[in-house]
Amino acid sequence: MNKELEHSFVELLEKHQNIVHKVCRLYTNNQDAHNDLFQEITIQLWRAYPKFRGDSKFSTWMYRVGLNTAITLYRKNKRKIQTEGFDALEFKIKAEAYDDTEEQQLKIMYKAIHKLNDIEKALIFLYLEDKDYTEISETLGISEVNARVKMNRTKKKLRTLINP
Repeated sequence: MNKELEHSFVELLEKHQNIVHKVCRLYTNNQDAHNDLFQEITIQLWRAYPKFRGDSKFSTWMYRVGLNTAITLYRKNKRKIQTEGFDALEFKIKAEAYDDTEEQQLKIMYKAIHKLNDIEKALIFLYLEDKDYTEISETLGISEVNARVKMNRTKKKLRTLINP
C-alpha cells in the first residue's frame, strides 16, 4: 500500500479508536483479551481499508468491521473451555461515604448484556452509543424495520434478565 493510504488509515484509526475499545469492552472480560481483540480488529480494519469506498461514514464502517470481528472471535471462543481470569475476582475496600449504587447497577447491566447473543449485544451497544435505527441497520446489514423489531425484543429480554 502507498504511504498516503497508510497515513489516512492511521489518522482515522487514531481519531475513532474509542469505537474499537468500546467493542472490545463489550466482548471481553479482562485486559489481555481486550488487547488481543483490539489488535485483531485493527488488523481486520487495515486489511479491509483499501476496499472502503466511503459509501457510509468511516465510523459506521468501523463499527461494522469491529462488531463482525468480535462476533466471529466470540463464536470461536464459545467452543473453548471458559476459565475465569484473575482480574475477574473482585477485591474492594469501600470508603464509608462511597455510594456504589450506580456502579452496581452498571455491573448488573453489563452482566445481563454478556448473557445476550452476539447480535443482541451489537444492537444494545449501538443503542447505547446513541445511534439511530438507520445507522444501526447499516452497521449490522439488516433492514431498519428489522433493527427496530430486534431492538424491542432485545430490550424486553434485557429487562427480563435484569429483573427476573
